[in-house]
Amino acid sequence: MAEYQHIRVEEADRVVRITMDRASKRNSLSHDHLAELLAAFRAVAGTDAVGVVLAAEGPVFSAGHDFADVASRDLEGVRELLTLCTDLMTTIESIPQVVIARVHGLATAAGCQLVASCDLAVAAEEAGFALPGGKGGWFCHTPAVPVARAIGRKRLMEMALTGDVVDARTASEWGLVNRVVPAAELDEAVDDLMRRATRGSRASKALGKQTIYAQLDRPEADAYAIALEVMAAASQTPAAKEGMSSFLEKRPANWTD
Repeated sequence: MAEYQHIRVEEADRVVRITMDRASKRNSLSHDHLAELLAAFRAVAGTDAVGVVLAAEGPVFSAGHDFADVASRDLEGVRELLTLCTDLMTTIESIPQVVIARVHGLATAAGCQLVASCDLAVAAEEAGFALPGGKGGWFCHTPAVPVARAIGRKRLMEMALTGDVVDARTASEWGLVNRVVPAAELDEAVDDLMRRATRGSRASKALGKQTIYAQLDRPEADAYAIALEVMAAASQTPAAKEGMSSFLEKRPANWTD
């Protein structure tokens, strides 16, 4: 397994845990931190792991971009940094594994973007979420992209324009996270959701995740066109045939992937 400076990567029972370990910097996303996260997710994509948990050390999940890094860059440098960040977010969505954000504290700006980019998210009651650029001098343009798709236009505009922190319960009501639990129950809740989200055929789920992201936010006719062709083709895969056979024969499925 690769050596990292800003993150830790561990695996157990085919679930990889990627932990941001830059607590002294509030897990702010410097270029090197983003590069390590991207490398770790890309490495996981090629394994037989079924899921990834994205977690963090310290009191804050992630404070977003590292302003010291940003302030040292010219236009091209910032563009390169934001491109790297975007590559990380789209990679999280594109890998075949189920990705769950384990949010124990504050997630702001690009940290909130990370949460919104994960497939699922479980938050502790103490967690909070914000796009603080709205009350500062550098608006949260790119973090707003996946957040908008998670919570909708009006709620996104409230977060983006006010910059205020949204508490975990409100974030759950808005659709930014799936579950909110007491901090002591956070790991148990993450493990339970991961177990339920990774049941069945790994290959079928990977194709399903890819197709959902491909059709999301498209016009309904286009979304149906994509989903119909993928679902028809998927009916001929070993996973689909086994799933239907096991149902018809009233026996447990034997997944070979």
